[in-house]
Parts: sequence; structure tokens; C-alpha cells
Amino acid sequence: MALENLGSPILTTERTSDMAAELTAKAFVEKLETYRSPEVAKDYERTLNSGEGDAFIGVRMGQVFALAKEFINMPPSEIEKLLESKVHEVRVGALSIMNQQARSKKTPESRRKELFDLYITRHDRINYWDLVDLASPYVVGGYLFDKPRDLLYELARSQDTWERRTAMVSTGYFIRQGDVADTFRIAEILVNDGEDYIHKATGWMLRAAGDHDRPQLLSFLDQHAATMPRTLLRYAIEHLDKDQRDYYLSRKKAASS
Repeated sequence: MALENLGSPILTTERTSDMAAELTAKAFVEKLETYRSPEVAKDYERTLNSGEGDAFIGVRMGQVFALAKEFINMPPSEIEKLLESKVHEVRVGALSIMNQQARSKKTPESRRKELFDLYITRHDRINYWDLVDLASPYVVGGYLFDKPRDLLYELARSQDTWERRTAMVSTGYFIRQGDVADTFRIAEILVNDGEDYIHKATGWMLRAAGDHDRPQLLSFLDQHAATMPRTLLRYAIEHLDKDQRDYYLSRKKAASS
């Protein structure tokens, strides 16, 4: 039975089979192709080029997300086929479907585990910041919220940039629930990371965590502001008042001079 029909009268076997047949990677790609634009593709090549040999067909992200909503009940086996594509917008579609399923209250725990497992085992295809940010909070963070979170610490120490970003951004789900402890602990691991993509993600999550627990953010900044990367610091202090921002920036400037 399709997820959207849980709690509804049972569909006939024939109708269920027809719906399943429509929710394929092939059908998704065929529909996606109808939105392609050479102009948009050129823009993506300039702004979203991950250096991983991605191809771009030029579909605006709003159109990708809307199409993903039509395919929200796609099974993980078909989603994995989308992840294997070299076309960036196709993989965005895969992560958007995963995200929308993970967000849905109708999605059973068994499917949430399938989505989580797919994300982790095929992280090789989740290889740019937009893909990580799209799905990790709900697919990874949402699944781990009531479970041991050791995996996030393994990912935070990974040699792979995008696995480290997953570790950080996944805590965004915890933050939304008022649970900021893992955000600060993982930030301790990543605070002196060498990658700008990690600086931005860590600063972003610290800023969000600080909105829930300002004293803990200030304590973290007291310890690390002078030595953390400037981009990370600027992201982390964005919601502080001007005097506080100036104070921490001055500490960074003094340490750098």
C-alpha cells in the first residue's frame, strides 16, 4: 500500500500495482527532462560544480522539489537508482524524495530505517553541500534522535568532507527539538577543520544552537573564537548583538596579528 494511503481503505491489488509502476526512477527522470533549460544548466555549471564530474540539465530547484513531491512514495530501491545518476538535478530529486518521506508523519519506522541506511551506504553519491543539507537533518538526524548517535562522531572524523558535513548538519534536527549537546560536541571536533564547507556548516549549526542556548554558545566562543577560521566565526556570531560580535572579531584579529 502506498504510504499516503495508510489508514485509508485498502486499495485493490491492481491499483496498487499501477501506482508502484509509476513511481520509478525512469519515470522521474523522463518527467524531469521536460523541464531542462540550457541557460539554467550554464548557471549551475558555474555555481554548483563540485568537481566530481557532475552533469547538469538545467532544471530549477523548485521544479525538482515539486516533482519529488509527486514521487514521494518512491521505494528506496528506485531512489538508489536516482542516486547513481551523474546528473546533479536527478540526485537532488533523490535526496528531496528521501527528505519528504522522512518528514512525513505517515512514514513508518521501517521505511525511516531504509532511508537512513540508503543515505549512509550511498554517501559516495551524496557528494556536495546542497545534497547533504537537503536530507541529512531529517533522514539522518531525525532517525537517530531517539537512538545512539555514535555514527555522527565517526562521520565527524571522516576523511571525506561531505561525511563530516553530514555529521554537523544532521544535528539541525536535534536543535529543532531543543537538544544542542551533540552540536557543540561535534563542533569541538570540527572547529579547526581545513575545509571551508565545514567552516560554514559548523558556524551555521552553532548559530542555530546558540538561539536555544546562548550561554553555551558564548562559552564555546570564549574558548575558540581567537583560533577558529574566520568564516566559521562570522557564521556563529551572526545572531549576537553588535557589541558581542565586535568583541569576538577583535579577539580573532588580535590572535591573527
